[in-house]
Amino acid sequence: MYSPLTPQAPPPLLPHHHHHIPSLLSSTTITRRSFLLSTSLSTLSPPRPNLDTTITDRVFLDFSICSNYLRPDRTLSDNFSTLCADSVPLGRLVLGLYGHLVPLTVSNFKTMCTSYSYKNTLVHKIFPGQFFLAGRQGRREKGEVKVPQDLTRNIESVDSKAFELTHSRPGILSLCLSENDDEDDIKLDPEYRNVEFLITTGPGPCPQLDSKNIVFGVVLEGLDVVTSIASIPTYKPSDRIRQFNDLAEFLGDERAQNARTIWNKPLKTVYISDCGELKVAKPSLTPSLP
Repeated sequence: MYSPLTPQAPPPLLPHHHHHIPSLLSSTTITRRSFLLSTSLSTLSPPRPNLDTTITDRVFLDFSICSNYLRPDRTLSDNFSTLCADSVPLGRLVLGLYGHLVPLTVSNFKTMCTSYSYKNTLVHKIFPGQFFLAGRQGRREKGEVKVPQDLTRNIESVDSKAFELTHSRPGILSLCLSENDDEDDIKLDPEYRNVEFLITTGPGPCPQLDSKNIVFGVVLEGLDVVTSIASIPTYKPSDRIRQFNDLAEFLGDERAQNARTIWNKPLKTVYISDCGELKVAKPSLTPSLP
């Protein structure tokens, strides 16, 4: 007979499936973490814009080494024709240009090649494992560039869309802006046109150049020539000289910047011995992203 004072047996416990709970919690944690990570990555890495890298034009640059250019007995009348008659050819670069993407930059570079304005001018800086510079403006007798008077002003240098391609591999051709070392008095000229360019030498990318210089072409043939130029020894100041230079710059001594002009200068005279345009049957070639 039932009595309220009679103790009742506890209800049977439901079987516990402990091995399901950790699995469920773990699954929930991983899913949430993955969601947050994927959301962060999608926010930090916007999709790459669709850039038209169709090769519309091809030009060539021939490079040589002149062993007599820096000879101590040279006179004011000497030039590349007299000093470098016995120069050693390094080879030819064939460059494809992105005329749809940056038409003004491409047009000016092509004009510099077809007017032979780059001919008999120096490769004046080589940064090992990164890139080399050419096209510095100045005096022709010093192996520097003289720009044609009718060269168009390049307004693409202030257009953010012109800076979207990256220096992702060897053989990238770029208009030199952040690394430009033309003299200040030349840059202050109202008719100044920037025609200095760089070519990446590898072996890896040069992200420090991205968003600061305009990529407008790529080496189609002659990467071995790029490698040969990159292997030429350059002037490297000692650590002590660098320290003195840094101190002088900190103190506002203008000679510090002047001293740096010879840093990374090739110890052999490398120059553009010829240049021009290569005509093709079909001017628009297959697109090729750098």
